Amino acid sequence: MRIRPCIDIHNGRVKQIVGSSLRDREDRQEGTAQENFVSDAKASYYAEVYREMGLRGGHIILLNSVKEEAYQEDLAQAKGALRAFPGGMQIGGGITPDTAGSFIYAGASHVIVTSFVFQDGKLDPDALKAMTRCVGRERLVLDLSCRRTSDGKYKVVTDRWQKFTDLEIGEECLDQLSRHCDEFLIHAADVEGKRSGIEEDLVDLLGSWQKKSGFPVTYAGGVHSLSDLHRIGSLSGGAMDVTVGSALSLFGGDLALEELVKEAQRV
Repeated sequence: MRIRPCIDIHNGRVKQIVGSSLRDREDRQEGTAQENFVSDAKASYYAEVYREMGLRGGHIILLNSVKEEAYQEDLAQAKGALRAFPGGMQIGGGITPDTAGSFIYAGASHVIVTSFVFQDGKLDPDALKAMTRCVGRERLVLDLSCRRTSDGKYKVVTDRWQKFTDLEIGEECLDQLSRHCDEFLIHAADVEGKRSGIEEDLVDLLGSWQKKSGFPVTYAGGVHSLSDLHRIGSLSGGAMDVTVGSALSLFGGDLALEELVKEAQRV
């Protein structure tokens, strides 16, 4: 198990947000999302911390819609972070085949994509092929962040986790999509940022598939204690990587990143 660090950027600032509270807006009004932490430091500062610790494979997420004015401020912060840790971090948020190459050129190891490969709530095979042609399978991460439906299924959500798709997370889906990307990033959106514990049923589902496939998966959502790491390790055979955000002391929480990294190596 590895700890995959994160840098979430919203309205041009590094933040930790309760994911389910994000909404599209035409203006840049602060406080519309439930914020756990707002940093005075630039995104490049966090990238430098991760670089010095040798934590590769983390992700930078631009949380504003590309239609919002603040997206350009997010973008400037993100490019600074990529310069601070060239080749060390992935990036996602509104990326299309037209823009993906510029992020790779700016220093991203991978681009992370969700919304572009879905149209009207359905997976668009042509859009997925277009993205793969653009950057190559080896540089593409599919973000299959999901929420639980009333019947207990986990379905992928897009557009800052506001819109449900009809794609259900399961072995068939994961088998199919793993042929088109290098790894999966999966946020449990219902618990993201709440520091209330992991979505165990989802971790169990993902872990069972990962034991069979050996395919790289990074789980995010609700991690708030060292025991959460051990539970994820138990359910995935120690193969699943983990992202921790709001619970980190780096972002105003209680867990030291150094301690988490050491503990993850023991799992």
